[in-house]
Amino acid sequence: MRTPWHTAWQGPDLVVFRDDTEVDRFAAAQIERVVFVYRGHGDTPGDLIYAVVELPDEYVLLPVETGFAGRVNFERLDFWAEKQCIYWVPESKASLPARLRRSVWLLRPGAPSYTRVPRSELQARIEQWPLEGPQTWEQRKWMRIANSRPFAGLNPITQPGELTEHPPTRRRA
Repeated sequence: MRTPWHTAWQGPDLVVFRDDTEVDRFAAAQIERVVFVYRGHGDTPGDLIYAVVELPDEYVLLPVETGFAGRVNFERLDFWAEKQCIYWVPESKASLPARLRRSVWLLRPGAPSYTRVPRSELQARIEQWPLEGPQTWEQRKWMRIANSRPFAGLNPITQPGELTEHPPTRRRA
């Protein structure tokens, strides 16, 4: 089954399509922050539910089926790494107004549909979210690998390849 939504880079712009018809466009340079909302641990693209793209005057909500977190994100890794604007938040901590949530289940909140929302409507909520980051997918992956190693929670005295300097010891006379 083919999804009618997708996003793509066109020069310096990000474009949102539905059934191969352009429905929105915004300049990548205007992006102030991107927040990926995820289920589980947020370690794989399959954990993502939606993205919130913060622009100067509004937010763009992009559900997973638009592909924003996939193609748009992975095509320009250097852009996102340099911009340092990607943040992460678990779904359970990312509340949205009821009118923006959609779900096939009556009592279970779902991901929002594609929409633009005035900044004044969401800013207070998003500022309450416990954001992780900034970190790209690559940085997140390496942090997960580092944290999965034995003794990851301990602070080592040295890192591999580092030398330590010890303060001089005083001798008793």
